[in-house]
Amino acid sequence: MYRYDEFDQQLVNERVAQFSGQVARRIKGELSEDAFKPLRLMNGLYLQLHAYMLRVAIPYGTLSARQMRKLAHIARTYDKGYGHFTTRQNIQYNWPKLAEIPDILNELAEVEMHAIQTSGNCIRNITADQYAGVIEGEVEDPRITAEIMRQWSSFHPEFSYLPRKFKIAVTAHKNDRAAIRFHDIGLVAVKRDIGEKNYEIGYEVHVGGGLGRTPFIAKKIRDFVPKAQLLAYLEAIMRVYNMLGRRDNLFKARIKILVHEIGEDEMRRLVEAEFAHIDAAKILAVPKQELDRIGAYFAPPNYESLPAESDILDKARSTDKAFDHWVQTNIVDHKIKGYAIVNISLKPIGGVPGDANAEQMDAIADIASQYSLDEIRVTHEQNLVLPYVKKHDLKNVYDMLAAQNLATPNLGLISDSIACPGLDYCELANARSIPLAQEISQRFADLDRQYDIGELKVKISGCINACGHHHVGHIGILGVDKKGTEFYQLSLGGAGDETASIGQITGPAFTGDEIVDAVEKLVTSYIDLRQPGERFLDTYRRVGLTPFKEQLYAPD
Repeated sequence: MYRYDEFDQQLVNERVAQFSGQVARRIKGELSEDAFKPLRLMNGLYLQLHAYMLRVAIPYGTLSARQMRKLAHIARTYDKGYGHFTTRQNIQYNWPKLAEIPDILNELAEVEMHAIQTSGNCIRNITADQYAGVIEGEVEDPRITAEIMRQWSSFHPEFSYLPRKFKIAVTAHKNDRAAIRFHDIGLVAVKRDIGEKNYEIGYEVHVGGGLGRTPFIAKKIRDFVPKAQLLAYLEAIMRVYNMLGRRDNLFKARIKILVHEIGEDEMRRLVEAEFAHIDAAKILAVPKQELDRIGAYFAPPNYESLPAESDILDKARSTDKAFDHWVQTNIVDHKIKGYAIVNISLKPIGGVPGDANAEQMDAIADIASQYSLDEIRVTHEQNLVLPYVKKHDLKNVYDMLAAQNLATPNLGLISDSIACPGLDYCELANARSIPLAQEISQRFADLDRQYDIGELKVKISGCINACGHHHVGHIGILGVDKKGTEFYQLSLGGAGDETASIGQITGPAFTGDEIVDAVEKLVTSYIDLRQPGERFLDTYRRVGLTPFKEQLYAPD
């Protein structure tokens, strides 16, 4: 993983010093809240419903065991003993004291971490496939490009005050685990033949995706941009957005609205015209020496030569049913034989999706140090990944995770839901999300039932801003307010993967007392309607909304 050079560290240290002075002035009353707001947002600090919230960047979701231990220390020392991993591959602390924020930022800087540009109208934390570099079938490790983009976008003078926040995601695999079609810019690494069995690598470019009040699937505006020209092409997109993006209306300021209003063809024309004016070879080309330096941090480790299968693993699976369930659901094939990708569910039955306490974070760091070459990944579905585990070590890893209630075998199942903080924390929310996620997981707690249901992605948002990605849930749930009462609107058929789709609203909303029963009805309808081998989404796409709606609103 990438390590700071002297310039990275200097920039972060200087920002900490600057913000420490700004916090001191705010506490003394020398800065009003209105004057302080843009300063704190550029340092990842929000003012939430009950307290400040600090969002810490985890670039492209990759962190070391040392960094995870620091995150645990911060949770224990400055918060209420836990942190919340988000859909942007970041971590949030919900209860820090304003006076202690500089101390937290100083501690983060000690382990090459920061909270810069995790909020505000700028290019936010760049996200990537959590299996980058370890999954079979990748064109290349997309984190190298993500790191180059991180350096390009950090403190960029033209893109620090955009019309609205801006999000970029990158993948290099046919299976999209980064939801690139629902980002302002989504990038997919692709190969292009150049004759005589040679090829070059470039990027397919999608622009104008997003969720929130008006969800849109991004439009593909370029099939192939050579890697050497990628920053120039991105710069062209950003210039067009900065020039034409709405600044007079908060709800129409995202690039998705610009693309929708002027059209895909006109957006492409404007970007290509701007791109033609940029001399990429002179002003936006990354020197080969720098490319080699960055790439070296993502070079494959020295894998051991191991047999493809493990007798130790097979024996443990045959004698421990719970372990066998966990292997079935939470383990993904590694590109190197004898290794496995371990998914750690942060969705225990009845738990808060995405939360991990300090003891759990310390335990994960210990496991990563011992069994995963010191590395951990954060997923956009609020779970964690150990990318380098030997198959014969899986039982040891499982036992250590189970001791911390981190071995729930539910990846991709109905209890593995996404949920935003909702009305428990967020001043923008209309309804609670966390208690609903807990109730659903408890209703469907029986593992045999979950396995029978199969893959079913439930995503819950407490307001129209869609931080819980409800638009792309197989079952999406949106909290709404009706005269001071919480209601929940259902949508079906969303998907954030390579088959991107936006869910369709079923009809009238349900009260808090009704919503879990409504989800139960949808699951029952699916079981009745499905054909052999079909997932919930497959069945929905085959039969459409009507059969589900009829069952959902039928009188009891």
